[in-house]
Amino acid sequence: MDIRPVSYRNMRTKRAMNPRRSIALVLLLATACTPMQWVKPDAPPEQIEQDLKTCQDEAWREVNWRSPHYYGALGPMLYPDYMGRRFLVWPYGPFADPYGERFLEEARLADFCMRAKGYELAPVKK
Repeated sequence: MDIRPVSYRNMRTKRAMNPRRSIALVLLLATACTPMQWVKPDAPPEQIEQDLKTCQDEAWREVNWRSPHYYGALGPMLYPDYMGRRFLVWPYGPFADPYGERFLEEARLADFCMRAKGYELAPVKK
């Protein structure tokens, strides 16, 4: 009976060298970097810019209106542990932002507004 130790390093190397995974990763990264723009078939560029500005302003106003006293909802806070190291803690409760970040909420609302006006995000044509 031949007993050989298992080398996990060789198993990880073989898994990482898989060409299918490498190609899939490259394709994923290439599509993630594609620039996008708002498009609507019957809208001139000036109207698109004006609608985008209006939606961004309304989203900013809505997020600020929801936050307590216009100072923004509580986000992650730094707390020291018993050794003095600082770490982030997300608060919860009535004054905490349920989405965690007001800028993400603002972008989500602006995106919803543009889609409600009939626009779609499409890759920029070269």
